Order: sequence, then structure tokens, then C-alpha cells
Amino acid sequence: MTKQRLIIQPGELSLDDIRQIWHGNVLLELTESALADMAASSAIIQKIIQKGDAAYGINTGFGKLAQTRIPDDDLELLQKNLILSHSVGVGEALSEAVVRLVIALKVASLARGFSGIRPVVVQRLAEIYNAGVTPVIPAKGSVGASGDLAPLSHMTLTLIGEGDAFYQGERMSSKAALDKAGLEPVVLAAKEGLALINGTQVSTALALNGLFLSEILFKNAVLAGALSVDAAKGSDAPFDPRIHEIRGQPGQIYAAKLYRQLLKNSEIRNSHVENDTKVQDPYSLRCQPQVMGAIYDVMQQAMTTLLIESNAVTDNPLVFPGKDGEPDQVISGGNFHAEPVAFAADMLAMAIAEIGSLSERRVALLIDTSISGLPPFLVPSAGINSGFMIAHVTAAALASENKSLAHPASVDSLPTSANQEDHVSMATFAGRRLIEMAQNTATIVGIEMLCAAQGIDFHAPLRTSESLQKVMGEIREIAPFYSEDRYLAPDIEGITEAVLNAAVIKALPDLFTI
Repeated sequence: MTKQRLIIQPGELSLDDIRQIWHGNVLLELTESALADMAASSAIIQKIIQKGDAAYGINTGFGKLAQTRIPDDDLELLQKNLILSHSVGVGEALSEAVVRLVIALKVASLARGFSGIRPVVVQRLAEIYNAGVTPVIPAKGSVGASGDLAPLSHMTLTLIGEGDAFYQGERMSSKAALDKAGLEPVVLAAKEGLALINGTQVSTALALNGLFLSEILFKNAVLAGALSVDAAKGSDAPFDPRIHEIRGQPGQIYAAKLYRQLLKNSEIRNSHVENDTKVQDPYSLRCQPQVMGAIYDVMQQAMTTLLIESNAVTDNPLVFPGKDGEPDQVISGGNFHAEPVAFAADMLAMAIAEIGSLSERRVALLIDTSISGLPPFLVPSAGINSGFMIAHVTAAALASENKSLAHPASVDSLPTSANQEDHVSMATFAGRRLIEMAQNTATIVGIEMLCAAQGIDFHAPLRTSESLQKVMGEIREIAPFYSEDRYLAPDIEGITEAVLNAAVIKALPDLFTI
């Protein structure tokens, strides 16, 4: 596939731009104006050095060592030592998709021209991205304040020809990867190492990864939930627009519209409209617009925060050119503190956990013949067959795990750097744990799809709606009707993968644009 070029307009990345980066569909290109702004910012750093003034991170040590003055002849060595000493991450490497986001967000931030870094360095970082060289960035080791120092240092190792990287699926030394890609490592000048490793780009990339996964989960869960309504011969009356309009919550109104569209003209629903013996359905069916709508609204709030952060300048110190005769200034601040990202990731954790929690309750409902009216555990000849009995146990186990993982990371703080950095956000973990939570919830929703499809099939020859028949077709491509006990784990694995890669959603490509 020929990749399009994404021109980085500093401060103007859209969410669609970021999604394209996540999917690996674009190459990065910098504007001439961004190159000029970075050159002007870098020139200010050189003036400070020539003048001999002490400035944090330019000709001083770092953190608690800020009072230590560094001789001019050692400034390049200072930056290299900074990267080497801060590359202390541990754990598995971040995925290629997350690393793409990390690099692109760092390029976009530096390109705004407030970081005192030469254009050639940022261009080389973009070239590394474009060449498909993926720095090995260990997932653990950042507290989300003073920047994502350790993981961004591992990113920068590749830029300077140190550490490891992946190239064409193979792990090798960064120097070897650069050689294969036809690129040279760079030598960092004053302030440039600090500009590269200060910032919230890893936390933000992980949270964005969680956001995009949560969007996929939301859509799948709406499809699964609508199937479950028909499988359990539930009512569509709770989705009446009048109910939701008088409450006024926008996500709830949107979700109710989705369920109405999905259940429209279902033969199963029409078969029991007149003689429905149930006064009200359980909450997991009836209150889907209220719960899923609230989840949608929380996702939108997180999206707003993360889009702002994706375009932000978050390193330290920052370089401000003088205006109207005022002198140039280098100002130390705290934009590297990732509290906004931590809060956004915590909101996404709640959303992902609740998607799974509601889905698990519908699985429990469907296998309970006293509530659903379906055969026990959704299998003929229950007793000799156990059906979906233990599939529900798996869903329950994963939902319970998510409850623990959803605990707010942002309420934790552990001082670092000899108490200089005495309050931290834990945003990196807040974003990273969303990956495991999303995988858990994808399995729960997948199990619900299997159960709901089983319930729909029990109502034959009555058919569900035209929309849900398309969803059923995707599910049955993965797992046939469960007529007797069989090895069920491959079905669960297959449907989980279909949830995560949005295969089921593709059956209704226009639904979520209504």
C-alpha cells in the first residue's frame, strides 16, 4: 500500500490524523515554517551559550543537579550521558502502533519551535518513523512527570545510534537498523537531549491507544447488546426517543438511536409485541442507552483532552523568542506533568471496565433459562452438554480483573529525584493498563456475541432485523451453531480477534455515522 504523506502543521493534528498514524497509513513531513521556527529557537540556545549565562538543561545538570554548571566543551557529552543514564526502562517493548504515536507526537511537539532543538534532529526523527525503524521502548519505568523520561530516552537511543530497534520485523542494534534504512545517527547539541526526553508523548500515546480500542469496544458492545435484546425476546420500548430526549444526555440519546436502528423490523420482536408477558426487562437490556451513552460521553471527554495534549508543547525549559523589543527568554515550568493525561486514561479505564461489566451481565442473563426463556446454558440437551456455562465464568473472571485494573492511577504519587519531583501523575501506567483491560473486555463482548447469536438461532424460523442478520453472518463465519459440546476456546479466541480488529463492525459500515 502506498502511504500518503501527513504534513505536520504544528498545533493542528486532528484526531483522524492521529488515527492514521496509529494504523501506520501515513508518512510524516514537516513544513518549511516549522523548520524555520525550530531554527530560530535553536539559535536562541546558541546565543545563551555564547553569552555564558547559566540556563537549566542547557549548561547545567538536571533535576537535583541543576546547580551544577557544565563547561561548554562538555555540552554534547552532557546530552549523550543524559540519554544513556535515563534509558532504564524495563518490561516488554511497546507495540509498533504505540511507538509510531510516540515518535509522531514528539515530532509534532518539537516542530512548534519552543524547544531549542535544531531542525535536522527533528527531521531525522521523522525519517526514522518513515523508514519503519521502530525503537525498542520498554513499557515500564515512567511515573508520568518530568516527562516520560525513561521511555523517551529509549526512543532517543535509536536516534543517536545506541540501543536496539526493530526493522522489518527483526530486532537488531539501532545502528544496524539505521544502516539498513540508509540513515545516519545524530550527535545531540546543547538542550536537545532534554527536549527529546521531556514531555508526555509516551503517556499520551498509550492513552490514545486505549481511546481507539475503547471506540472499537463500544461499537462491538452495542451490536452485541442489541443481539441480546432479540435473543432474550426483550422489548425495544426502552429505546423510544421520547424517554431519552427529556433527560437530555447526548450520549444516551445517540446510543438509543443506535439500538432502535439495529432492532428495526425484527421478526423476533414483532412476534411478541402484542403478548409480551414481561413487564420490564432487566437493567442490562433496558438501561443500555443510559450506561453505554454515559460511556460514550466519557470517551468524548477523554478524546478532547488527549487531542489537546497531542498538539501540546510539554518539555522543559521552553524557549520564547522576544517580541516588541523584549529579550528572548528560556523559562522553566512544568508542562511535562501528565496529570491531564492520567485523568483521561482513568476515565477510559472506567469506560472499558463498564462496557465489559454490562456485557458480562447479559451473558449471565442469556444462559439463565428462568430469565431468557432460552434452553439452559444455550445448548440442546443440557446436562449431557454444558454449553456456555464456563464461557460465562471466563467472562466473569475478566470483568472482575478489570474492576481492579480500573482503580484510578492518578490518585497515586511517589516522589522521585531526591524529592525534587515530589508529585507525579502515574499517567504512563494509567495508559498502559488500558491495553490489558481492552483485551479483557474484547473477550467478554465476544463471548456475549457467541451467546446472543446462539439465542437468535433458537428462535428460527423467526429472524432478527436485517442489520443484525449481517452481524450474525460475521459471527457465524467464526463460530458455527453450538449443537453439542465442543472445544470452545478457539471460538472465543476467534471472536475476540474479530472484536479487536473491528471485523464484526464492518458488517454495518454506516451505522455509527448516524
